[in-house]
Formats: sequence, C-alpha cells, structure tokens
Amino acid sequence: MHLTYRTILPATAMASLAGPALATTVDLSITLPQIKTAEYHRPYVAAWLEQAGQPTGRTVQVWYQQPRPNAREDGTKWLRDLRGWWRKSGRALDLPANGISGATRAPGTHAVSANVGQLPAGAYELVVEAVREDGNRETVRLPIAWNGKAATKAATAKGTIELGAVSAVVKP
Repeated sequence: MHLTYRTILPATAMASLAGPALATTVDLSITLPQIKTAEYHRPYVAAWLEQAGQPTGRTVQVWYQQPRPNAREDGTKWLRDLRGWWRKSGRALDLPANGISGATRAPGTHAVSANVGQLPAGAYELVVEAVREDGNRETVRLPIAWNGKAATKAATAKGTIELGAVSAVVKP
C-alpha cells in the first residue's frame, strides 16, 4: 500500500477531532490473609489483564520487595517466582514502574486504583497471583466483560491459601 500526504494528513486531522482517548481505570481490592507460621514473609503479588487469544497481558499491579539501603540485593531477583505474570508480561517490564509497582503488603485488605490506558471493549480476565518465600503459590481469575463505556459489575473471586477475597471493577 502506498501512502501519500493526501491520505495521511486527513486521517491525522480526523483522529485529532475524535476527542481524547479515555483512560480506563481498574479498582482492585485484594485481601492477604493472616497466615500463622514460624517464619512469615510478605507475599509477592501481581495482577494483570488478559484477553483471550492474546499472548501478552497488561500489568495492573506488582508488589515486591523494594530496594533498601545497604542491601545486598533488591527483590527483583525473585519476581520470576510469579510465574504466570512473568511469562505474560513481567519479563518485559522495566521496574520500578510508576503507578504499577510497589512494596509488598502486610496481611489485610488493600484497595488500589490503577490506570490501564485505553482498553478496547471485549472479554478479559483479571488474574491475581501471589507467591511467598517458604510458602505457597496461588492464582485467581476474575472474568470481566468490558463494553468500553460503563463501569462493570464487580467481579469477585476467593483464594484458599495465599489470597483471600479479590474483587475488581473496570470503569472509564
């Protein structure tokens, strides 16, 4: 296909008149249960959006051990243990990522709101994975039908070991 200025310029002008692209927000609530064990380490947690048939995911949140002064290593070494997330999008992400990455969290319920950019309408799954040193690994999946215009009904799931209740709402 041969593109000329006659075809490119009108298309660019039409795109600028269409209005600003709306950002999509995911309101996420994750409960990390209190686990009684002799040695407890806060879990690494990742949440991402997957669309059926797409090889990659869109990272919503990742919580891992942040760099500390005088520490021999930071927590990025262990991000590979979030295997599902690492395969879908983690290995391509430069960390720390503004608005996406954060420190590990203590047991309790944590609410976060994340901007995921423009999200086309379609069927998605919000995947939340948690893994803990000397602990277990757990993944929950929340189906989300996004029409691109109105907020979705809250999708919920419940883990059994490393994750408690998880809920998500996607809204424009």
